[in-house]
This record gives sequence, C-alpha cells and structure tokens, in this order.
Amino acid sequence: MTDTSTRYLYLARHGEASADETTLTESGRRQAVLLGERLRNTPLSGICHGPLPRAEQTAQLISAQLDAVPLCRSELAGDYIPYLPAREELPPGSADAMLNFLARVPEEERNRGPVLAREALAEFTGPVRGDHPRHELVVTHNFLIGWLIRASLDAPEWRWMGLDHNNAALTVIRYAPGRPPSLLFCNDMRHLPAELRWTGFPPELHI
Repeated sequence: MTDTSTRYLYLARHGEASADETTLTESGRRQAVLLGERLRNTPLSGICHGPLPRAEQTAQLISAQLDAVPLCRSELAGDYIPYLPAREELPPGSADAMLNFLARVPEEERNRGPVLAREALAEFTGPVRGDHPRHELVVTHNFLIGWLIRASLDAPEWRWMGLDHNNAALTVIRYAPGRPPSLLFCNDMRHLPAELRWTGFPPELHI
C-alpha cells in the first residue's frame, strides 16, 4: 500500500487587473510582490497558475520573491464556471439572479467549465503520495477558489457562488490522510496594507 502524506493547498486569486484584463495594475503587481514576501518561509514545492495573463503575471511576481520554486501553467487553474445548478437547487429568493448571471456565460464555457472543475478536484485536492507533506500554491481566479473551498466543506455544489475572494488574498486547505479537509484560513489579507485590500469586490463589500 502506498504511503500518503498531508497536502497543504494554498489558494491565491490573481492581483488586481487592468480594465481589459490583459495585465496587472500597479496595485496588482504590488499585491503579488507582498504575497510572495509573505510566503518566503513557506516550504512550497511548486506554484501552479492559470493560463490568463493576470494569473501568470501574479505567479511570476510571487515566484521572484522565493527561492527557486518552480512554476507550472495549467488550464485547470483557469477562469471558468465550475458548476451549473438547476433552479430547484438554489434558494428561491436568489435563484433568478443566480441563473440570470450564469445565462450570460457563453455556451461553450458553460459546457467546458464543469469538466475542468471535476479534473481540478482530482488534481489539487486530497492527500499526496509519499512520506513528506507537500505545500503547493495555486494562483487562480475567484470561481475556482470558491469551488475548492465549497468542496472542502462538503457544501452543496452550487455554493461556489457567493464565496468571493479578494485579489492576492490567501486561503489554505489541509488534506490529511484519514481526515476530512480542514480550512485553515480563508481570504486572508494580512500581508496587504489597507489601500490594497478589498480590490476585486464592489464598493458596498469593502469592510
């Protein structure tokens, strides 16, 4: 029987992006650098990032603050809709708003996203093979972070919606052999000064 060890999955949303999402803003670059500085003493074995520029640039800036942590680009860490709920799954008071939001997503992405999401669960979650714990960072997007947090809590599949994550905030999930996943902390921004927090959220949610 193969030995398994604990996985520590670090999840970070990309830094603040420009209006056309082709690059990071100056604030987004600063957010990424500060996140990298926070992770300097973390024994990361690798950084996986999505293929879009805002995620790739964030990962590169984080990596530049660390000591030779390899980068890996993966479509599984991309920006996609992870699950499409039926109306009867949703709270009656918010079902229309949620379904109207999802209806604006192109059909190809609506079909492809849930497939990637299932593969992401297989790739990024659960204990790892081997004798030593593994610490790994995934630089990704709001929806996938919500999906992985939801899964760690055994929440209904639609509940990825509403689990919003700030730019360059940090979440860590622990997957220990023989135990349920443990959400160690979520949407942590302690490495960011006040002026760099809450980007990516609408003004009414800046608290």
